[in-house]
Amino acid sequence: MFDFLDSGQYDLLGAFWVTAQLALYSAIGSLVWGTALVAMRVSPVPLMRGFGTAYVNLVRNTPLTVVVVACSFGLNQTLQVTLGGDDFKEIGFRLAVLGLTAYTGTFVCEALRSGINTVPAGQAEAARALGMSFTQVLTLVVLPQAFRAAITPLANVLIALTKNTTVAAAIGATEAALLMKEMIENEAQALFTVFGIFAFGFIVLTLPTGLVLGWAAKRLAVKR
Repeated sequence: MFDFLDSGQYDLLGAFWVTAQLALYSAIGSLVWGTALVAMRVSPVPLMRGFGTAYVNLVRNTPLTVVVVACSFGLNQTLQVTLGGDDFKEIGFRLAVLGLTAYTGTFVCEALRSGINTVPAGQAEAARALGMSFTQVLTLVVLPQAFRAAITPLANVLIALTKNTTVAAAIGATEAALLMKEMIENEAQALFTVFGIFAFGFIVLTLPTGLVLGWAAKRLAVKR
């Protein structure tokens, strides 16, 4: 049943390692970009608030495949942007991280905004009464509590991100979905075995994330 794996033709572990890297780098980028977006959305500056709202509503409702392919065709093939990559695979990987970050950051933003809504308004008012600026109120008072309150929705976003990395195959990133496509084409007689292998691989990647962040949500829950 697993004889085709012994031939050395398929680098299964290497493909899942690329998927794990895609998920990790995109998660870091999404948390940073999502935090910046939520700061814009609650900003007292109308221009920043308008940009944040428009960006989130536009990108969040655009299919991820369109976003990732646009990064490849629009940035790389049209504008010759390589993001420092030296070859096709490395450029595809970096563009995939960019696309996943741009897309997932909108969901991180909304998760954090829901967390901000749980922070009593009186705390921000008290901080402003002490002479704190908007940036100080946001970074020292509001966001720390918002992150704690939003751990569970953020966990769901990061798990979805891990599964969404399969879209990177559309621009040639050598991750698990691209290898699965190749194996399905070459090993048609072992179709269900191939599906089972990759389904198990993604469970291994996503289950620990859900368990760890679920524990963290209970451990760091804000007691009111």
